[in-house]
Amino acid sequence: MLGPIGRVAQGIAAGSAGIAALEIASYVDQYRRARPASDSPTRLGRALADRAGIDLGEGDAATNRASALGPVFGYTDGLLLGVAAAALSATPGRSTPANALLLTAGAWLGSNGPLIALGLTDPREWTTEEWISDLIPHAAYGVTTAVAVALTR
Repeated sequence: MLGPIGRVAQGIAAGSAGIAALEIASYVDQYRRARPASDSPTRLGRALADRAGIDLGEGDAATNRASALGPVFGYTDGLLLGVAAAALSATPGRSTPANALLLTAGAWLGSNGPLIALGLTDPREWTTEEWISDLIPHAAYGVTTAVAVALTR
């Protein structure tokens, strides 16, 4: 039986595995479609810095800092979702597929919610291909994280 510290460690490990799966799925899609890297993390980093009153500097320095802030936000979200999944796994009755679905939705909302709220994207305007391209990495996160939690109970 895991205690609170064990659940946090379990969640960080599961979330890390999920983040790796999301990144791999994203890069495979980028390779498969020969598409450029998304600029959403940089736009999110810039918007978050603006909202928080953080001075990113000028020129390339500002762009580089903004391109770091977005992924840091995403990695934090992925780790916290993993910790939440580990904490909830202590409650019996939820299946791994149900956890995977909840984690997929949580990862999608964690990634896209801030972009939508800040007016940086509108999923209603996405094409089917864009939806698929966005959902598959988040599903990879959800399934991997749920399985990792289940395997470390």
